[in-house]
Amino acid sequence: MIRPTLSAVLALACIAPVYAAPDGQQTLFNFVRPADVVQVTTQDATLPQANAEQTPEGDVLRRVTFNPAANPSLSLTPQSGVWDWSADSAMTLRLQSAMDWALTLHVRIESADGKTLDSRIDLPAGPAQTLIVPLKASSPLSQGMRVGPPMPWTYEGQRVLLASTEGDLDLAQVKSVTVSMSRPDVAQSVLIEKFGVQQGDAVMKAAYSNLLDGYGQYTRGKWPDKITSDDQLKSLAAKEQQQLKGWLKDRPAHDKYGGLLKGPTFEARGFFRTEKRNDRWYLVTPEGHPFYSLGVNAVAADDSQTYVEGRESMFGSLPGNDDPLAVFYGTGNDHRETGASKGRQFDAGRWFDFYGANLQRTYGVQPVSLDLKRWTDHTLQRLEAWGFNTIGNWSEPELGNRERVPYTLPLSIVGDYVSISTGHDWWGGMPDPFDPRFAMATERAVAIAARDHRDDPYLIGYFADNELAWAGPGNDPKDRYALAYGTLKLTTDVPAKRAFLKQLRDKYRNQEGLSKAWGIDLPAWELMEDPGFEPPLPNPEHPEIENDFRHFQHVFAQTYFKTISDALKWHAPNHLLLGGRFGVSTPEVIQACAQYCDVLSFNLYALKPQDGVDFAQLKVLDKPVLVSEFHFGSRDRGPFWGGAVEVPREEDRGPAYANFLKSALAEPSIVGVHWFQYLDEPATGRMLDGENGHLGLVSITDVPYQGFVEAVRKANGQVIDVIGKPQ
Repeated sequence: MIRPTLSAVLALACIAPVYAAPDGQQTLFNFVRPADVVQVTTQDATLPQANAEQTPEGDVLRRVTFNPAANPSLSLTPQSGVWDWSADSAMTLRLQSAMDWALTLHVRIESADGKTLDSRIDLPAGPAQTLIVPLKASSPLSQGMRVGPPMPWTYEGQRVLLASTEGDLDLAQVKSVTVSMSRPDVAQSVLIEKFGVQQGDAVMKAAYSNLLDGYGQYTRGKWPDKITSDDQLKSLAAKEQQQLKGWLKDRPAHDKYGGLLKGPTFEARGFFRTEKRNDRWYLVTPEGHPFYSLGVNAVAADDSQTYVEGRESMFGSLPGNDDPLAVFYGTGNDHRETGASKGRQFDAGRWFDFYGANLQRTYGVQPVSLDLKRWTDHTLQRLEAWGFNTIGNWSEPELGNRERVPYTLPLSIVGDYVSISTGHDWWGGMPDPFDPRFAMATERAVAIAARDHRDDPYLIGYFADNELAWAGPGNDPKDRYALAYGTLKLTTDVPAKRAFLKQLRDKYRNQEGLSKAWGIDLPAWELMEDPGFEPPLPNPEHPEIENDFRHFQHVFAQTYFKTISDALKWHAPNHLLLGGRFGVSTPEVIQACAQYCDVLSFNLYALKPQDGVDFAQLKVLDKPVLVSEFHFGSRDRGPFWGGAVEVPREEDRGPAYANFLKSALAEPSIVGVHWFQYLDEPATGRMLDGENGHLGLVSITDVPYQGFVEAVRKANGQVIDVIGKPQ
């Protein structure tokens, strides 16, 4: 039900004029002293009290209650006509959560032409703040990073919450502002006061100014072991060294490859392999011992740079060109047309490597490339002391070359073969495996990868690419069958399109047969060959549509994995093919992977593996499974993003890790889990795509997160209780 809100209250005799606040904000309406210049309406929401209320901090605001419903809302519109905000840069709203917990609000601004600007607001518990909603599409990506600095923050004495926005507006004809909630389970209340607009971008500039100190740490946050001096870095490093020596003595008995001496024994065949025994899958070391792969991805010293060019104001203390730390400057270009880079600015130019600079401050060394031995020795010491036994994807090659810790490698298949867009191309389009150039590129990539590792028993195996766009998330048919849809939209000079059309022609012979099976009117077969052809959606009346899509995607995946498997068997017959590191997949793709790969690998961002994959369905494939990525992050240690699976505090990451590993060990098909990643990402965004998460075992200052690594070490030490049981 939509109704005007307490019109007798809002249309007071004393009409408060529109005025400019001291901070430059123009107030259009005040909920505490309402006037009839703005009409307020609600849907499944109320202003339950006629009077305003005073908060403990002394603010006077008005309560709005959003009731349990699909989309309870409060809307503001002019009493007549529209607002002209063409000279303004942001809408403002002073508000506060009236609950003891954070609330999620949605703000939509609409203009007379139907255009909208949308924002999701995470409103924390606590004192009142001024919400600032930019009047043009604006997000942290425009500042070069995935997630912006924590909000609210104090600006000119006010608590300010700067929102991100998506969409577009005709600013000369703004007709409404709506604040809503999505399906609250119980009534939730917000305290609200002034609604208005402001000119200028000073707040935006201030929000992204002086974010990082000279060590690459967030300037506005405080946490244990935040570095304030070089001496502190050196002191913590010395203390850690003593701790590592003690922990290394506690490692369980193992063979030279990390296989457990306690537990079942297997035939030694000189290389890593898989074997199933008594319904549990195992990785087996070259010496014939059980090996549960506890890995870490991206263990690298030269992958933590962040772009500084054009946004120097974000950095409080960058070294000058004559400073000894100037050796940690460089230049790059990460501008690319992928989903991961869409909308991102500041993706090229000069960068700075805070991690490398902090290593020099701590150990007095030059860039790692000039002192790789020291960094490698120290890093391997850490990983072993923390209970890890595998160097995961995208890691420094020297770590694997030491013949000390087993490792995995990615296959980087690049070439001029055709790529197919599924509409979910986070890392790029799907390689067309029907294109002969893909087979040539695969052969070349595998030959290069195997050249230096063909006879290395420490190499567990190779991953076939990473998080390809096999499908979109969700059950919508255009997402589920995105590969089939994307292929049919292309021209017939694309090999995959020709393969799909041949499949359909072989089955239906002509357009009459296809038209009947798909429930469409296809006057001529050639119409399917045209670019942009739109197939019908799968439906119960015409099940062959879905059957045909599913069959094509299965053959596509079979061709892809067989091409890689054949090349690997020729160039590296002693090493495992570890699957496709699926981010999103489909049953037919997983079946094809199981047919040609030794291991199924999934990047599972969930509280436990069983939340990300249906292991009951996987059981029929009878293949070992490797969790090739997982992590838990938070926002209280500097970097602004809490990761794909976020926990409230740093102290929660250790228990989350332990629970994930415990759940993995309970699943007999899982042969290992790999953490992503070794280091925190730069708070202002990594060079690749601006990702800026607190995901690491180690901070940008090279200081391990002590409580976390202790919890990780303890959890890793319990693997022997499961894998080390006699069979």
